[in-house]
Amino acid sequence: MDIAALLPQFGGLLYTIAAFIIALSVIVFVHEFGHYIVGRWSGIHAEVFSVGFGPALWGRVDRRGTRWQIAALPFGGYVKFAGDADPASGKDAAAMAEVAQDPAALRRTMHGAPLWARTATVAAGPIFNFILSITVFALIFMVRGQTAEPLAVGEILPLPEAGYALQAGDEVLAIQGQILPDPENPDAPQSFDAMVASFPVQPVLDYTILRDGQEMTVPGPYLQPAYVGAVIPRSAAYDAGMRPGDVIVGLNGEPVYAFSQLKTAVESSNGAALPLTVWRDGEELALELTPRRTDEPLPEGGFQTQWRIGIASALAFEPATETVGFGAALSGGVRQTIGIVEGSLSGLWHMVTGAISTCNMSGPIGIAETSGAMASQGAGDFIWFIALLSTAVGMLNLFPIPALDGGHLVLYAYEAVTGKPPSDRWMNALMTFGMALVLTLMVFALGNDLFC
Repeated sequence: MDIAALLPQFGGLLYTIAAFIIALSVIVFVHEFGHYIVGRWSGIHAEVFSVGFGPALWGRVDRRGTRWQIAALPFGGYVKFAGDADPASGKDAAAMAEVAQDPAALRRTMHGAPLWARTATVAAGPIFNFILSITVFALIFMVRGQTAEPLAVGEILPLPEAGYALQAGDEVLAIQGQILPDPENPDAPQSFDAMVASFPVQPVLDYTILRDGQEMTVPGPYLQPAYVGAVIPRSAAYDAGMRPGDVIVGLNGEPVYAFSQLKTAVESSNGAALPLTVWRDGEELALELTPRRTDEPLPEGGFQTQWRIGIASALAFEPATETVGFGAALSGGVRQTIGIVEGSLSGLWHMVTGAISTCNMSGPIGIAETSGAMASQGAGDFIWFIALLSTAVGMLNLFPIPALDGGHLVLYAYEAVTGKPPSDRWMNALMTFGMALVLTLMVFALGNDLFC
């Protein structure tokens, strides 16, 4: 066995695990901090705040008597409130029998706190996950900005064709005589896609621009070339080694100038392997990709199944951007988070009804692989993925399953209506059922990672 040949794979595995641990630790810390801080504000004492499970590697006790620690197994975390069972030892808190005789001490436990305090403390975990997502998305919108109007060239992407006269700062008025989409101009195309579809498929197009106050026509690249703007983790393109910035210049020996050419070939491939010629940093590479069936959400709801290789397109130039205000960025963060929740719930429903494959559900291996892939594409993509995953964690924890936060909230709602909590017998049965259901879902998702 060639040990040297295994080193890159071993290094990639360590990178994937490290990225997964970082993403998970951030999300878990925010989730558990939500429980902790709202519990503290509500008068409930936290005895332990642990990032990870198992033996503590480091810890300190703050002035409020809470032990903050980092444990040996970095795949989760918990907050142990006064009166709770100890997740580290699995032993029940015998101190409850003692504090029950002391109303002041009982009030500082989770079990002895008023219903509103328990409800707020439990709900805070998922809410803080959503707050993290909204904040990160808003910051990304503020950093990246939004496309300036009117459309102007920010930076032309590196493409194999040369001789373009289009320059950064040019204001684009029309392409191939087609005025840019404008709802107030009846002569303009109705949509961006309609305009692109009207262009001849060729490497060079005529751009009508405004430069230094003077209108002129200059040669520029095809507006939507076969440029790889992003590579989807765990896709055919990712597995074949395709990278963002690659340009597909050939397919089955024929030249490719437009992303639409590639898209048509992939969708009509019926899963047959596609030999591609890829331009990368001035050199041409030969890659072979086999499209995979993918269930994609539709804008009007539902899903469609298509053949995909897992790349996203990009314009031939980065549009000039303008600053996004805090209010607009925050609104965009909220919309992004809500969109992820709606899309996830729609996907789960369509899996349950059999409309799409259950292979769309990823488990820990799939999430870890995606974490590593996103981290390898840059800090921005990795931070965006953390925000996406935080939304998913917040949503899943609100499911009305006993043992999850949502299950506790349902039990608190029952207590609010009836005036008393479920009996210990019912509570134990519900928690056992909840844990069994959660473990079953985890095993199912793990099976998807291994066999789908």
